[in-house]
Amino acid sequence: MQSAKQKVTNMASAAKEHIDIGKAKTQEKMEMATARTKEEREIAEERRKVKEAEAKMSLHESKGEHAAQKMHSKEKHSSFLPGSQAPVAGVYGSTQPQAVVPPPGGVPAVYPPVTRQQPGHKFI
Repeated sequence: MQSAKQKVTNMASAAKEHIDIGKAKTQEKMEMATARTKEEREIAEERRKVKEAEAKMSLHESKGEHAAQKMHSKEKHSSFLPGSQAPVAGVYGSTQPQAVVPPPGGVPAVYPPVTRQQPGHKFI
């Protein structure tokens, strides 16, 4: 459900970006029509470019916010209860090596190394 919500909000943000770019182009045309010198025309073009860049930046920021909202909702609905331990590294798809802490007064546990499959080899 959150993926669909994220897609819809991303599409809305993209539509807003297109509207902002259209406004910038329209404003540039108005400034070009009233400009008397070449410098004024160049300034109008630079203003348009700045506004387009701001619109693209706001699109990327909002996409990041949408992704963060999706991740937050996944964390909120996690199956782990507060105070319970998370699964051991490597059990549920984590391939990042974790530091092994030896038990007090004992020998550290040795785990088999995590190997990655070669691309294109679905089955070994």
